[in-house]
Amino acid sequence: MEDFQRSSCTTFLCTQKGMLLFAEIILCLVILTLYGVSTSGYISLSLIELILAIIFFIIYTCDLHTKIQFIHWPWTDFFRSLIAAIIYLITSIIVLVERGYRSRIVAGVLGLIATALFGYDASITCPMRQ
Repeated sequence: MEDFQRSSCTTFLCTQKGMLLFAEIILCLVILTLYGVSTSGYISLSLIELILAIIFFIIYTCDLHTKIQFIHWPWTDFFRSLIAAIIYLITSIIVLVERGYRSRIVAGVLGLIATALFGYDASITCPMRQ
């Protein structure tokens, strides 16, 4: 049983979607830390996106998206990624325009990188492409 779970996790992590979700989790965690140091007003965005990325990572890793079929997972994941990209773009522009501490500027630049990452995730997840 443990070997099955370990191989399932390793198998998903080696896929493109698994690497994207893992990168989103790490990037959200770093941005959350930087916002926490410099500006406490933007912490909630990174925290919510971090939690949602972890939830989707667990759902895909445990293969729950095939077991829970009353939710259309591709559309749900697409809208999660699209909304995150839009919100990170807006927040990053605001943070970079306001200027301030170096950690705030770095968080703004990483937010722009997160925008690109979430946008790419939304583009490959789009159910209309498949």
